[in-house]
Amino acid sequence: MSKFKNNLLHTPDGVRDIYGKEYDNIKYVRKTIADCINSYGYSDIQTPSFEYFDVFSKEVGTIPSRELYKFFDKDNETLALRPDFTPSIARCAAKYFMDENKPLRFSYIGSTFQNISSLQGKYCEVTQEGAELINDGSAEADAEMVSLLIESLLKTGLENFRISIGEVDYFKGLCSEAKLSPEDEYDLRDLISSKNPIAASDLLKECNISDEMREKLLRITDTFADHSMLSELEKSAGNDISKKAIERLSRLFELLKIRGFEKYVSFDLGMLSKYQYYTGIVFKAFALGSGSPIAMGGRYDTLLSYFGKNAPAVGFVILPDEVEKLLERQGIDFPADTEITLLTYSDDNPAGYEEAVKKAAEIRSNGGRASIIRK
Repeated sequence: MSKFKNNLLHTPDGVRDIYGKEYDNIKYVRKTIADCINSYGYSDIQTPSFEYFDVFSKEVGTIPSRELYKFFDKDNETLALRPDFTPSIARCAAKYFMDENKPLRFSYIGSTFQNISSLQGKYCEVTQEGAELINDGSAEADAEMVSLLIESLLKTGLENFRISIGEVDYFKGLCSEAKLSPEDEYDLRDLISSKNPIAASDLLKECNISDEMREKLLRITDTFADHSMLSELEKSAGNDISKKAIERLSRLFELLKIRGFEKYVSFDLGMLSKYQYYTGIVFKAFALGSGSPIAMGGRYDTLLSYFGKNAPAVGFVILPDEVEKLLERQGIDFPADTEITLLTYSDDNPAGYEEAVKKAAEIRSNGGRASIIRK
């Protein structure tokens, strides 16, 4: 077989085929999550796989342009495959619900695409399943979103996981107190979110701020807290923005207690998402046996204004394919597939084919599965 034809049998780096039992299990996980989200009153929405490049530009605050799959249409307009759903949902909400002030609840599932240069076990095409709550800026909305994430994961059978919650405004308050430039704040946020304290320290040494302020900013990189420590952080905040951010986290914890989900959460103030559009709480779900998050989300109160609608919002995405892998590793039993009834016929018995067709139709009408095979 020629090299050209041999390449036709393989997928490019960063994508894969899914089939057989694995795909059946993934479909079960996806449906379980979708049913849970829908039970909270969320309505399904579908957006295009590609949009105008500006929907995902640097000004929006999504991933860097170099990590987007970009191409041109017949009118020479630059298009991009969506790297995540949130900007697309924001655009859609602004287009169709511009004058709606009541809370909007959307759910979705589909592929996202990131042109990653160093894969390191990651995929360029990833299925995301999630929910967005728009037109509600309350702590109660934050609690609903975190609770919905927890309940969705529990419904799949996953047990050993934790939601780590941070607060972007806490960081932004400290940057404002230190009088960092927008550029330095952007770079520092990127370094802290990528867990690179050494580079963050080097950056701050170049900034004209006090040693005390520099230490306070660097302390964010390893500030892990349970609920009992939040009151201390609030007292030592030093500025109103950071103080209110901690107050918000305390309120969120109390609301999660009402729902019985407080045992699943912890706080990490050094968790700053690479997505620059987040403005309040940010959170990630980590599970035993997974080296990377299986879900993530946060509040983005300014993103919709980029599309002309001033509205607060909060949302999350789950990676259902990663959840399925974890469930397999943990030995969780998936529902068994309905067996396929095989019905045969032969060319020398014309009546046998008609009988097989009728029998197959009967089985299928009762919810079964049947295949007709010629001997």
